[in-house]
Amino acid sequence: MTATTVRECEVDVGGHTLKVREAGDPDGKPLVYFHGTPSCRLEPAFADRPAAELGIRLVSFDRPGYGESPAVPFSLASIARDTALVADALGIERFATHGQSGGGPFSLACAAVLGDRVTRCGVTAGPAPFQEVPGLLDVLDDNDRAALALLPDEEAAARQFAVGFDVFRQLGRATDAAIVAGFKTMSSRRDGEVLDRPEPATALIGALRAALVHGTSGAGWDNVAWVGPWDIDLAAIRQPVFLWYADEDTFAAPVNGEWLDEHLPTATLVLREGEGHMSVMEHASEILDTLTGD
Repeated sequence: MTATTVRECEVDVGGHTLKVREAGDPDGKPLVYFHGTPSCRLEPAFADRPAAELGIRLVSFDRPGYGESPAVPFSLASIARDTALVADALGIERFATHGQSGGGPFSLACAAVLGDRVTRCGVTAGPAPFQEVPGLLDVLDDNDRAALALLPDEEAAARQFAVGFDVFRQLGRATDAAIVAGFKTMSSRRDGEVLDRPEPATALIGALRAALVHGTSGAGWDNVAWVGPWDIDLAAIRQPVFLWYADEDTFAAPVNGEWLDEHLPTATLVLREGEGHMSVMEHASEILDTLTGD
């Protein structure tokens, strides 16, 4: 088994700081991983070992308001610009990106905003633009509908969206077993089987415990960024984009991936049968290798 060393630091991105995590091979091919909603920089711990084995430098950071990154308003484009500054601070010129669930749009934002600095872009189980995909707005709950009605007042919408994540904050304070059980009630049968394994369960527990310790504002701004109008131009994406979705995902239906596949000429869509939202944990080596390969 290849050993991996975890390193953490804070990076100033112009007026605020981001808590950054590195794992895998410190001299390897860089890949920036965008955590889900809600989660934090600790989420990709399930991929530390395969990253080391594949020679990949795995970088992640807490978006503002999550984990140890102070809360400030943000958007898809602003996180892309912050990512460039994180890469600069780490001495990284070009890199691949990957986003899981609510992190998916931020991976796409980097490809759209940073141009040739991004080599390949990946998304697993991420939302497409809610405003443009028929039927997506219909799945919002009452709290999210109330938040959506507050747009374009982003500050007010972010506060309202954040209310819906109090349940996750409370869950993060529960026992390890209760955290896993809570996610199982929201997820597919296959996701439950994934979380029965120690490594994925440990990664999930660690990430959720750290994600919302200082509040839920990060999750609120996540939702403003991709439930509201996207402030990036998907047509600007020229890099290869890889989309992974699953037909039993209870959080992100395959229609999201199908819409992105239709609107991104460089995209490759993989739809996994009989899998769910946690499929990224089952296929970490394949995904990392695809995004950093020659």
